[in-house]
Amino acid sequence: MSADPSSVHLYYRLVDAGDVDGLVALFSPTTIYRRPGYEPLVGRDALRAFYEGARVIEEGAHDVEHTVVGADSVAVHGHFRGTLKDGSRVSLRFADFYTFDTDGLFATRDTFFFAPMV
Repeated sequence: MSADPSSVHLYYRLVDAGDVDGLVALFSPTTIYRRPGYEPLVGRDALRAFYEGARVIEEGAHDVEHTVVGADSVAVHGHFRGTLKDGSRVSLRFADFYTFDTDGLFATRDTFFFAPMV
């Protein structure tokens, strides 16, 4: 397995640009993406459906502030600012954890948001 932080940083540029084809190509065909408020997204078709419709974010920008690299994983945290599909503005901190398959694609991704819950 090969953890490449440049592919993680590329992901954020692609998602902020709205390049669904480009970002989906970074994920393994059997990827699993876990995100608060959604059932796990399994496979590229589920990712595409999420980014082309189910995602509540209309547009925005990610600012990755820290990156930690392991043997087969990359973790980042940063800040997202944007607009939701209902027109409301959002500004929040996030953390993402990626694992990689043997081809260097994202095998899993887990997203966490910094929000008061407990």
